[in-house]
Amino acid sequence: MVGDRMPAVDQLVDAHVHLWDTAAMRISWFRDDLGLPRRVAPDDLAAAVATAPVTVRAAVAVQAADTETEARWLARQAGAHGPLPGPVVLQYDARPDVPDAWAGMAQPVIDDGVPVAGLRLAVPGGAADLSDVAGLDRLCEGLAATGRVLETLVRPSQLPGVAALASRHPALDVVVCHLGLGAGEPDRAWRDALAGLAARPRVHAKLSGLHRAASDPAVADEAARVAAAVRAAVDAFGAERLLFGSDWPMSARVAPYAEIVDRTARALPALDDAGTTAMWSRTADRLYGGAVPFTSPG
Repeated sequence: MVGDRMPAVDQLVDAHVHLWDTAAMRISWFRDDLGLPRRVAPDDLAAAVATAPVTVRAAVAVQAADTETEARWLARQAGAHGPLPGPVVLQYDARPDVPDAWAGMAQPVIDDGVPVAGLRLAVPGGAADLSDVAGLDRLCEGLAATGRVLETLVRPSQLPGVAALASRHPALDVVVCHLGLGAGEPDRAWRDALAGLAARPRVHAKLSGLHRAASDPAVADEAARVAAAVRAAVDAFGAERLLFGSDWPMSARVAPYAEIVDRTARALPALDDAGTTAMWSRTADRLYGGAVPFTSPG
Protein backbone atom coordinates (compact mmCIF):
# COMPACT_ATOMS: atom_id res chain seq x y z
CA MET A 1 0.00 0.00 0.00
CA VAL A 2 2.27 2.79 1.23
CA GLY A 3 5.86 2.18 2.19
CA ASP A 4 6.01 -0.76 4.58
CA ARG A 5 2.91 0.06 6.63
CA MET A 6 0.61 -2.67 5.33
CA PRO A 7 2.53 -5.38 3.48
CA ALA A 8 -0.15 -8.01 4.10
CA VAL A 9 -3.14 -5.98 2.89
CA ASP A 10 -4.23 -6.48 -0.71
CA GLN A 11 -7.84 -5.31 -0.40
CA LEU A 12 -9.98 -3.01 1.71
CA VAL A 13 -13.56 -2.15 2.54
CA ASP A 14 -14.36 1.56 2.45
CA ALA A 15 -16.74 2.09 5.38
CA HIS A 16 -17.93 5.55 4.35
CA VAL A 17 -18.97 6.77 0.90
CA HIS A 18 -21.93 8.78 -0.38
CA LEU A 19 -24.06 8.67 -3.54
CA TRP A 20 -26.76 11.10 -4.61
CA ASP A 21 -28.68 12.55 -7.55
CA THR A 22 -30.06 16.03 -7.00
CA ALA A 23 -32.37 15.62 -9.99
CA ALA A 24 -34.03 12.62 -8.34
CA MET A 25 -34.30 13.84 -4.75
CA ARG A 26 -33.80 16.90 -2.58
CA ILE A 27 -30.49 17.09 -0.72
CA SER A 28 -31.14 19.78 1.87
CA TRP A 29 -27.52 20.84 2.40
CA PHE A 30 -26.44 20.78 -1.25
CA ARG A 31 -25.22 24.08 -2.73
CA ASP A 32 -23.42 24.78 -6.00
CA ASP A 33 -20.64 26.66 -4.21
CA LEU A 34 -19.57 23.46 -2.42
CA GLY A 35 -17.94 22.31 -5.64
CA LEU A 36 -19.62 18.89 -5.59
CA PRO A 37 -21.19 17.08 -8.55
CA ARG A 38 -24.97 17.11 -8.77
CA ARG A 39 -25.02 13.39 -9.41
CA VAL A 40 -22.75 10.74 -7.89
CA ALA A 41 -23.53 7.24 -9.10
CA PRO A 42 -22.05 3.76 -8.60
CA ASP A 43 -20.10 4.08 -11.84
CA ASP A 44 -18.45 7.23 -10.49
CA LEU A 45 -17.57 5.41 -7.28
CA ALA A 46 -16.11 2.50 -9.24
CA ALA A 47 -13.94 4.87 -11.25
CA ALA A 48 -12.67 6.59 -8.11
CA VAL A 49 -11.81 3.44 -6.18
CA ALA A 50 -10.09 1.93 -9.22
CA THR A 51 -7.27 4.41 -8.60
CA ALA A 52 -6.61 3.05 -5.09
CA PRO A 53 -3.30 1.24 -4.51
CA VAL A 54 -5.21 -1.92 -3.48
CA THR A 55 -8.54 -3.44 -4.47
CA VAL A 56 -11.57 -1.84 -2.84
CA ARG A 57 -13.74 -4.91 -2.34
CA ALA A 58 -16.87 -3.13 -1.12
CA ALA A 59 -18.02 0.21 0.23
CA VAL A 60 -20.62 1.21 2.81
CA ALA A 61 -23.00 3.77 1.30
CA VAL A 62 -24.21 6.27 3.90
CA GLN A 63 -27.34 8.25 3.08
CA ALA A 64 -26.50 11.90 2.47
CA ALA A 65 -29.78 13.47 3.63
CA ASP A 66 -32.95 12.27 5.34
CA THR A 67 -35.85 11.56 2.99
CA GLU A 68 -37.54 8.26 2.18
CA THR A 69 -37.23 9.00 -1.54
CA GLU A 70 -33.46 9.25 -1.22
CA ALA A 71 -33.29 6.15 0.99
CA ARG A 72 -35.09 4.04 -1.60
CA TRP A 73 -32.96 5.46 -4.42
CA LEU A 74 -29.76 4.63 -2.53
CA ALA A 75 -30.93 1.08 -1.79
CA ARG A 76 -31.69 0.55 -5.48
CA GLN A 77 -28.18 1.65 -6.41
CA ALA A 78 -26.66 -0.79 -3.95
CA GLY A 79 -28.91 -3.62 -5.06
CA ALA A 80 -28.30 -3.16 -8.77
CA HIS A 81 -24.56 -2.56 -8.96
CA GLY A 82 -22.86 -5.47 -7.21
CA PRO A 83 -20.20 -4.94 -4.55
CA LEU A 84 -19.97 -1.17 -5.05
CA PRO A 85 -21.39 0.42 -3.10
CA GLY A 86 -22.52 -2.58 -1.01
CA PRO A 87 -24.11 -2.20 2.45
CA VAL A 88 -26.43 0.75 3.01
CA VAL A 89 -26.74 2.94 6.12
CA LEU A 90 -29.78 5.22 6.14
CA GLN A 91 -30.33 8.42 8.10
CA TYR A 92 -32.48 8.51 11.20
CA ASP A 93 -35.24 11.12 11.18
CA ALA A 94 -37.77 10.65 13.96
CA ARG A 95 -41.44 10.05 13.18
CA PRO A 96 -43.08 10.49 16.60
CA ASP A 97 -46.53 10.54 14.97
CA VAL A 98 -46.11 6.88 13.92
CA PRO A 99 -46.14 4.72 17.09
CA ASP A 100 -44.44 1.66 15.59
CA ALA A 101 -41.77 3.52 13.63
CA TRP A 102 -38.71 2.85 15.80
CA ALA A 103 -36.58 3.51 12.69
CA GLY A 104 -38.27 6.83 11.95
CA MET A 105 -38.12 7.86 8.31
CA ALA A 106 -36.46 4.57 7.37
CA GLN A 107 -39.22 2.38 8.87
CA PRO A 108 -41.23 1.80 5.66
CA VAL A 109 -38.02 1.04 3.78
CA ILE A 110 -37.02 -1.58 6.37
CA ASP A 111 -40.56 -2.95 6.55
CA ASP A 112 -40.51 -3.48 2.78
CA GLY A 113 -37.56 -5.83 3.18
CA VAL A 114 -34.93 -3.51 1.72
CA PRO A 115 -31.50 -4.54 3.07
CA VAL A 116 -30.37 -1.88 5.54
CA ALA A 117 -27.17 -2.43 7.55
CA GLY A 118 -27.71 0.42 10.00
CA LEU A 119 -29.05 3.89 10.69
CA ARG A 120 -27.09 7.08 11.20
CA LEU A 121 -27.87 9.71 13.80
CA ALA A 122 -26.60 12.95 12.22
CA VAL A 123 -27.03 15.66 14.87
CA PRO A 124 -23.83 17.74 15.14
CA GLY A 125 -25.91 20.87 15.69
CA GLY A 126 -28.02 19.39 18.48
CA ALA A 127 -27.82 19.14 22.27
CA ALA A 128 -24.56 17.92 23.76
CA ASP A 129 -26.32 15.14 25.68
CA LEU A 130 -28.50 14.13 22.67
CA SER A 131 -31.60 14.84 24.77
CA ASP A 132 -33.32 16.60 21.87
CA VAL A 133 -33.37 13.47 19.67
CA ALA A 134 -36.89 12.04 19.70
CA GLY A 135 -37.20 8.28 20.07
CA LEU A 136 -33.47 7.73 20.54
CA ASP A 137 -33.63 4.85 23.02
CA ARG A 138 -36.36 3.14 21.02
CA LEU A 139 -34.17 3.48 17.93
CA CYS A 140 -31.28 1.80 19.74
CA GLU A 141 -33.52 -1.01 20.98
CA GLY A 142 -34.78 -1.64 17.46
CA LEU A 143 -31.30 -1.65 15.96
CA ALA A 144 -29.93 -4.02 18.60
CA ALA A 145 -32.90 -6.37 18.26
CA THR A 146 -32.47 -6.58 14.47
CA GLY A 147 -28.67 -6.82 14.43
CA ARG A 148 -28.14 -3.42 12.86
CA VAL A 149 -25.56 -0.74 13.61
CA LEU A 150 -26.08 2.77 14.99
CA GLU A 151 -23.80 5.32 13.35
CA THR A 152 -23.36 8.80 14.78
CA LEU A 153 -22.29 12.04 13.15
CA VAL A 154 -21.59 14.30 16.13
CA ARG A 155 -19.27 17.05 17.30
CA PRO A 156 -16.61 16.43 19.99
CA SER A 157 -18.73 17.79 22.85
CA GLN A 158 -21.41 15.20 22.06
CA LEU A 159 -19.10 12.19 22.44
CA PRO A 160 -19.92 11.77 26.17
CA GLY A 161 -23.59 11.68 25.16
CA VAL A 162 -22.83 8.87 22.71
CA ALA A 163 -20.90 7.05 25.45
CA ALA A 164 -23.88 7.34 27.81
CA LEU A 165 -26.17 6.03 25.07
CA ALA A 166 -23.86 3.06 24.48
CA SER A 167 -23.89 2.31 28.20
CA ARG A 168 -27.70 2.21 28.20
CA HIS A 169 -27.67 -0.19 25.23
CA PRO A 170 -24.77 -2.60 25.77
CA ALA A 171 -26.03 -5.03 23.09
CA LEU A 172 -25.82 -2.37 20.35
CA ASP A 173 -22.87 -1.84 18.02
CA VAL A 174 -22.15 1.89 17.65
CA VAL A 175 -19.89 3.44 15.01
CA VAL A 176 -18.76 7.07 15.37
CA CYS A 177 -18.16 8.74 12.01
CA HIS A 178 -15.01 10.83 11.49
CA LEU A 179 -13.75 10.04 15.02
CA GLY A 180 -16.25 12.61 16.28
CA LEU A 181 -13.60 15.14 15.22
CA GLY A 182 -13.58 15.54 11.46
CA ALA A 183 -11.12 18.17 10.34
CA GLY A 184 -10.86 19.68 13.83
CA GLU A 185 -7.88 19.81 16.14
CA PRO A 186 -7.24 16.74 18.34
CA ASP A 187 -7.14 18.67 21.62
CA ARG A 188 -7.22 17.36 25.17
CA ALA A 189 -10.99 17.65 25.57
CA TRP A 190 -11.52 15.54 22.44
CA ARG A 191 -8.94 12.96 23.54
CA ASP A 192 -10.57 12.61 26.94
CA ALA A 193 -14.01 12.23 25.38
CA LEU A 194 -12.67 9.67 22.90
CA ALA A 195 -11.13 7.63 25.71
CA GLY A 196 -14.43 7.65 27.60
CA LEU A 197 -16.24 6.50 24.50
CA ALA A 198 -13.73 3.71 23.85
CA ALA A 199 -14.36 2.34 27.35
CA ARG A 200 -17.67 1.01 25.96
CA PRO A 201 -16.63 -2.26 24.28
CA ARG A 202 -19.13 -2.20 21.40
CA VAL A 203 -18.32 1.34 20.27
CA HIS A 204 -16.21 1.68 17.12
CA ALA A 205 -14.97 4.65 15.11
CA LYS A 206 -14.22 5.51 11.50
CA LEU A 207 -10.93 6.99 10.33
CA SER A 208 -12.84 9.18 7.91
CA GLY A 209 -13.43 12.85 7.17
CA LEU A 210 -10.17 13.86 8.88
CA HIS A 211 -8.22 15.39 6.02
CA ARG A 212 -7.96 19.02 5.00
CA ALA A 213 -6.52 20.50 1.85
CA ALA A 214 -2.81 21.24 2.15
CA SER A 215 -3.55 24.69 0.71
CA ASP A 216 -5.89 25.50 3.61
CA PRO A 217 -4.37 28.56 5.37
CA ALA A 218 -5.35 27.03 8.72
CA VAL A 219 -3.13 24.03 8.09
CA ALA A 220 0.31 24.34 9.70
CA ASP A 221 1.27 20.67 9.48
CA GLU A 222 -1.62 18.66 8.11
CA ALA A 223 0.14 15.28 8.25
CA ALA A 224 1.08 15.78 11.91
CA ARG A 225 -2.48 16.80 12.86
CA VAL A 226 -4.04 13.73 11.22
CA ALA A 227 -1.35 11.44 12.62
CA ALA A 228 -2.02 12.76 16.14
CA ALA A 229 -5.76 12.11 15.77
CA VAL A 230 -5.22 8.62 14.36
CA ARG A 231 -2.66 7.77 17.05
CA ALA A 232 -5.11 8.82 19.75
CA ALA A 233 -7.81 6.65 18.17
CA VAL A 234 -5.54 3.61 17.96
CA ASP A 235 -4.44 4.10 21.57
CA ALA A 236 -8.06 4.40 22.74
CA PHE A 237 -9.83 1.75 20.66
CA GLY A 238 -7.11 -0.51 19.34
CA ALA A 239 -6.99 -1.10 15.60
CA GLU A 240 -9.64 -3.82 15.84
CA ARG A 241 -12.41 -1.28 16.60
CA LEU A 242 -11.43 1.20 13.90
CA LEU A 243 -12.53 1.29 10.26
CA PHE A 244 -11.19 3.07 7.20
CA GLY A 245 -13.62 5.43 5.45
CA SER A 246 -12.80 7.74 2.57
CA ASP A 247 -15.84 10.04 2.90
CA TRP A 248 -15.83 10.17 -0.91
CA PRO A 249 -16.93 12.27 -2.78
CA MET A 250 -16.78 14.89 -0.01
CA SER A 251 -13.09 14.03 0.31
CA ALA A 252 -12.51 14.68 -3.40
CA ARG A 253 -12.58 18.40 -2.59
CA VAL A 254 -9.44 17.78 -0.53
CA ALA A 255 -7.57 15.15 -2.52
CA PRO A 256 -8.13 12.34 -5.04
CA TYR A 257 -9.32 8.98 -3.72
CA ALA A 258 -5.91 7.29 -3.91
CA GLU A 259 -4.34 10.14 -1.95
CA ILE A 260 -6.94 9.83 0.82
CA VAL A 261 -6.03 6.15 1.18
CA ASP A 262 -2.35 7.07 1.14
CA ARG A 263 -2.71 9.82 3.74
CA THR A 264 -4.64 7.51 6.06
CA ALA A 265 -2.00 4.80 5.73
CA ARG A 266 0.79 7.25 6.47
CA ALA A 267 -1.03 8.55 9.56
CA LEU A 268 -1.25 5.09 11.14
CA PRO A 269 1.28 3.90 13.69
CA ALA A 270 2.81 0.49 13.11
CA LEU A 271 0.15 -2.23 13.49
CA ASP A 272 0.42 -6.00 13.65
CA ASP A 273 -1.11 -8.08 10.87
CA ALA A 274 -4.34 -8.74 12.77
CA GLY A 275 -4.87 -5.06 13.54
CA THR A 276 -4.05 -4.03 9.99
CA THR A 277 -6.54 -6.45 8.46
CA ALA A 278 -9.22 -5.53 10.98
CA MET A 279 -8.92 -1.81 10.39
CA TRP A 280 -8.89 -2.02 6.59
CA SER A 281 -11.59 -4.65 6.10
CA ARG A 282 -12.47 -7.24 8.74
CA THR A 283 -14.26 -4.94 11.19
CA ALA A 284 -16.40 -3.53 8.39
CA ASP A 285 -17.21 -7.07 7.30
CA ARG A 286 -18.33 -7.92 10.82
CA LEU A 287 -20.36 -4.80 11.51
CA TYR A 288 -22.07 -4.36 8.16
CA GLY A 289 -23.15 -7.93 7.48
CA GLY A 290 -20.18 -9.18 5.52
CA ALA A 291 -19.81 -6.17 3.22
CA VAL A 292 -21.06 -8.26 0.30
CA PRO A 293 -23.40 -7.40 -2.60
CA PHE A 294 -27.03 -7.21 -1.59
CA THR A 295 -29.91 -8.69 -3.59
CA SER A 296 -31.69 -5.97 -5.48
CA PRO A 297 -34.78 -4.76 -3.62
CA GLY A 298 -36.43 -4.16 -7.00
